[in-house]
Amino acid sequence: MTKYALEINQLNKTYKNGVTALKNINLNVEDGDIFAFLGPNGAGKSTVIGIITTLVNITSGSVQVYGKDIAKYPEFTKHMIGVVPQEYNLDQFIPIIETMINIGGYFGLSKKQALKKTQELFEDLGIWHKRKSTPRELSGGMKRRLMIARALIHNPKLLILDEPTAGVDTELRLTMWDFFKKINHDGVTIILTTHYLEEAERLCKNLAIIHHGEVVKSSPMSDVISSTRKHTYIIRADSNITDKNIFKDNIHIVDDKTCELTVDNKISITEIINHFNDNNIKVIDILSKRNKLEELFIELTQTK
Repeated sequence: MTKYALEINQLNKTYKNGVTALKNINLNVEDGDIFAFLGPNGAGKSTVIGIITTLVNITSGSVQVYGKDIAKYPEFTKHMIGVVPQEYNLDQFIPIIETMINIGGYFGLSKKQALKKTQELFEDLGIWHKRKSTPRELSGGMKRRLMIARALIHNPKLLILDEPTAGVDTELRLTMWDFFKKINHDGVTIILTTHYLEEAERLCKNLAIIHHGEVVKSSPMSDVISSTRKHTYIIRADSNITDKNIFKDNIHIVDDKTCELTVDNKISITEIINHFNDNNIKVIDILSKRNKLEELFIELTQTK
């Protein structure tokens, strides 16, 4: 089998109203990867996901899932992919175990096979005790876990997670991260879209950032730290900070004794402190405002 779970070549999408959503997208996701697909709202992420899942037609270019063109082999694509959409789309009046059996039947699973897989997934996700409940009786976090289980009922090789932890609490988010790492270890390739950039940095091996319909960055996550040119610090001092000219235009005064400072990545914390000292301001605390991925994301999506 191909080493790529997903191959996108020269992909373009222009809608009938003339809006160009995608411009020459090229992207490869390796089999076994956890891949972050990032971008601001309206960047084109949903259009790409819609195309991969055969819900949106391609204007030009090609998309292959495990070596097969999605336009020529749509049924193969649907069996290979599981999708967890951002919005809830559950039948509110059917017990969730029946939902799973019905979806399993759509993919050719017998009732016995669907029940076995459902129990495995529900136990892993902590909702087996709710199997006879309807979605309207579940909390938001439980609904989110149900949607993940539903996407995995047919044992897909590629799982697309569109904002999977939106609106869930920190404890549940960490539990879901562990689950994603587990299924990835078991052989499921994951494509993750998220606005929680810490989530992407913690989970993902590779990433792509899309902006205005174009891929503006595609690299291993390990390269992100060395690729950012700017870094922002939060600085607290023991005396008033009133002079914005200390660091030219790179300083933002938060209050009398607190500021945010954005500087070149090559400038060390020691240099910053010394510069404040030279201006008769003693630094009592200095913290990094953002992680490296967030720095890169802002740098790439605010310069075009």
